[in-house]
Amino acid sequence: MADNDNSMDGPEDALDGDDMIEASVFIIIGQVSREEGGEKIQVHVMLAAPDEDSAVRETLNALAREGFAEADLDQIGLLEGMPDEEPHSTAYEGVLEGEVAVITFD
Repeated sequence: MADNDNSMDGPEDALDGDDMIEASVFIIIGQVSREEGGEKIQVHVMLAAPDEDSAVRETLNALAREGFAEADLDQIGLLEGMPDEEPHSTAYEGVLEGEVAVITFD
């Protein structure tokens, strides 16, 4: 299941106050649950952000908007191009348009 949220500008530019700064495409991997202490499922979040701290903050915000009560984020990395496999390649296209892609694995 892939859900996308429009929450920031494209990866080429992100707003920081009045200044435009370069943004990168991040992938963050972890586990989430809809209830505190509930069963956790794997999640991949793809988004554009200017730095790791901003990426983690926006990931947590996106997960909360999707109704997840708990999140354990395990890994963060930069994507250097479109992934080859679905659902990541479609999610990457959404990120290029400014979306935050939340991909869950039930």
